[in-house]
Amino acid sequence: MRLATSVAAAALALFAATALPQPAAADAAYQAFGARGRAQDVKRTIDIVMRDNSYQPQRIQVRAGETVRFRVRNAGELLHEFNIGTAAMHQQHQREMQAMFESGMMSATSKDAMAGMDHSKMPGMNHGAMGHGGMSHGSMNHGSAPMRHDDPNAVLVDPGKTEEMVFKFTKATTLEFACNIPGHYESGMVGSVTFSR
Repeated sequence: MRLATSVAAAALALFAATALPQPAAADAAYQAFGARGRAQDVKRTIDIVMRDNSYQPQRIQVRAGETVRFRVRNAGELLHEFNIGTAAMHQQHQREMQAMFESGMMSATSKDAMAGMDHSKMPGMNHGAMGHGGMSHGSMNHGSAPMRHDDPNAVLVDPGKTEEMVFKFTKATTLEFACNIPGHYESGMVGSVTFSR
């Protein structure tokens, strides 16, 4: 009985290791157009106000090579995300966020619903497609390290709170900023990023 249990556990672990996304390519997606910015390189700050379900402004203009501080305030009653990426990246991340809501890892009003939870073994999670190999939400644990939503291209903001992120746009491309919490993108919580010369 003990041998059968050990074999079953080993088979399950092997299946999980091959079925889950591997972190090796995880941080590559956002790097196609940007990188974590350095505070000393910031030349301007863009204030973003998130409401239920809209952004103000709905369009931001940047230059390739520019490092911007985004000060993101959630003036709504729901949890919201400010995430810079391509439409395809947002589509993938929406599926991931849906899985997190369905599993109880997130709630409509707080990222703290995830405290102490480990989503590293959740089927269907592919943070690499969104540039989130180290993607983390709230206080979740991924193994033994505490996790934060600290990807350079995204910030998750509780209602009534303000967060900042510094991002360097390295290459002009077609981008949008969006909230990928289930139903928010579809409700109009998306804006455009345009590049000036």
